[in-house]
Amino acid sequence: MRRLAAAVVALSLVAALAACSGGEGSGAGGTWWRPRPGLAWQWQLDGRVDPSVDVPVYDIDGFESSASDVDRLHRDGRKVICYVNVGAWEDFRPDRDAFPRSVLGGPNGWRGERWLDIRRTRALRPVMERRFDMCRDKGFDAVEPDLMEGYAHDTGFPLTARDQIRYNRMIAEIAHARGLAVGLKNDLPQIPELVDDFDFAVNEECAQYGECALLEPFVAAGKAVFHVEYARSTADFCPLARKLRLSSMLKKPELDAWRRPC
Repeated sequence: MRRLAAAVVALSLVAALAACSGGEGSGAGGTWWRPRPGLAWQWQLDGRVDPSVDVPVYDIDGFESSASDVDRLHRDGRKVICYVNVGAWEDFRPDRDAFPRSVLGGPNGWRGERWLDIRRTRALRPVMERRFDMCRDKGFDAVEPDLMEGYAHDTGFPLTARDQIRYNRMIAEIAHARGLAVGLKNDLPQIPELVDDFDFAVNEECAQYGECALLEPFVAAGKAVFHVEYARSTADFCPLARKLRLSSMLKKPELDAWRRPC
């Protein structure tokens, strides 16, 4: 499903350490995976996980996938990313009642979802910690936190760019405290401020909107950019993706098992 995209920095010390250790990095919370540019990946959020795609990285739904799904992918030598929504409430998740009603904003365009008031970190942090505990306990290597750019949309709250920076850094901190790598999902305008806080990026349709160059700071820092397009052909966007060293593929918007990589 398309997640709403918002309309070269020097190599950091963290990236340098990752480069020296072959893609792993250590920090105050321990050691976690740091994916390097160019890694092929599969992104499947719809349907039973199909483990047959021969790629080193899978990104799957944290709630819908089981520990056995993750273990199966690990046995095949894959790293596994846990998809979790951190920017909107979803009425179909088992922890939907853990969110105070006061943090629920307007609809975000997806059925059963409402924006969150990300300024309310005291209320939201425990919920997100439990979600990331779930990812860790199922054996995931990383987290893909979705909807990290509410400030750029009509959420029903007067969110600012600074509110978003603060919240996104909190999300990265929660992941790293659990030994999980964490990706910055979309939120292209804030990449210069957040590239050092995140281990990789996940992007939808940067070619469609002429934004792929904005992702260069991640690649320059030795960090993977996992990228999909939905409407353009691979012949159209793959030459640019290869030039920028993005991990790119064509997917259907429902994000089932089908893929066409660059």
